[in-house]
Amino acid sequence: MEFPLRARLPFRATGGILTTTEESPVSAPILKPFAALRPAPGRAADVVAPPYDVLSSEEARARAHGRPWSFLHVSMAEIDLEPGIDHYAPQVYAKAAENLNRMVAEGVLVRDPAPRFYVYRVARNGHVQTGIVGAASVAEYARNRIRRHEFTKPVKEDDRVRQIDATNAQTGPVFVTHRADPEVAAVIAAATAGEPAADVTADDGVRHAVWVVEDAALIDRLAAAFQGMDALYIADGHHRSAAAARVAAARREEAGARGGDRGGDGDGEASHDRFLVVSFPDDEVRILDYNRVVRDLNGLTRGSFLARVSEVFAITESAGPARPQEPHAFGMYLAGKWYCLAPRASLPADPVGRLDISLLSDRLLTPILGVGDPRTDPRIDFVGGTRGLAALENRVDSGQWAVAFALYPTSLEDLMAVADAGEVMPPKSTWFDPKLADGLFSLVLD
Repeated sequence: MEFPLRARLPFRATGGILTTTEESPVSAPILKPFAALRPAPGRAADVVAPPYDVLSSEEARARAHGRPWSFLHVSMAEIDLEPGIDHYAPQVYAKAAENLNRMVAEGVLVRDPAPRFYVYRVARNGHVQTGIVGAASVAEYARNRIRRHEFTKPVKEDDRVRQIDATNAQTGPVFVTHRADPEVAAVIAAATAGEPAADVTADDGVRHAVWVVEDAALIDRLAAAFQGMDALYIADGHHRSAAAARVAAARREEAGARGGDRGGDGDGEASHDRFLVVSFPDDEVRILDYNRVVRDLNGLTRGSFLARVSEVFAITESAGPARPQEPHAFGMYLAGKWYCLAPRASLPADPVGRLDISLLSDRLLTPILGVGDPRTDPRIDFVGGTRGLAALENRVDSGQWAVAFALYPTSLEDLMAVADAGEVMPPKSTWFDPKLADGLFSLVLD
């Protein structure tokens, strides 16, 4: 089986939350089984790779060294081309398709013979979460039944569109969450009673296990349970989902121009009308803190900066690292000392304005430190919670950064409230942990 390169699609980057003017089917099946392309028995350890967007090209080259079947050769194919190549060059996407086809030809990846659901469990440091892998509806995404909470960058959307189009497959899952459901939990319990089809611990210490749901009755129960849900929520993977929607629109347009059959599985849908997701119950999802460092004090002395901050936050010096223990509390590291900050004014009522990162940005980072758009301002950087508060100290103590801020993790309830309101969260508001792997599942666009 080979996935041929297709002609380059027209790109219509949204740069934000996707909307549609097309008539979307009402209540399309929100999640369906699909025939996954996945590692052959015994090959998961050879294939499993971190998601493409958590590594630099240099890190990916090092991680894939000596591992010819690592999925990084597909998700970050520039590692097999000359160093310094533009990551968005056409050769990169052509190489990704070549590498994927080679993995299929060599039997490293195999396609399941019939549509199925899959149970996927990830675990690290005592935390375990178990979800369902399926094919989500692009139509329900367009109707906002699959809800977003982040803006996207056009250049990153374009990258994923080209990747999907070149490989003719969605090669990485979108991480979504659903409100915990007893029927889904019962099917997961039944499926995981047996031995997993794959069980591998990656080099970052995350354990990944997969079970295949083949029983028709269990498949029907899962499909019905998800169809009864009001919404699914995208946690991580906004660029992948937006790109999948753009590919679907372009391929529908192509089919319409040809006047031919759109293909599909008998219910009027083609494979490109779906995108690859893993849906975890909300009571198992873990969000870590996502902290900030700022390069300078915007022309202020340390004393004048503290005086300005004290106007909007109550400041208490801390004897040690000031990790916030509750929402709306902040830690600040400045000149070798930790401080606890608490906002003086009452909290806004709107779901975005009351987020901790909004409070910090609106009352301190922007008006006092002069930080602009956090997506583009080089004076601010972000440190994931897995690195600990010592990473903030090290940044400031190096002399390259002036001040650091520790935040309480955004709650999933806050994320859902923002999505339900049709709003977007500030950039870098959430750090989901553990990260999902690439390579364990791909959705082929037949």
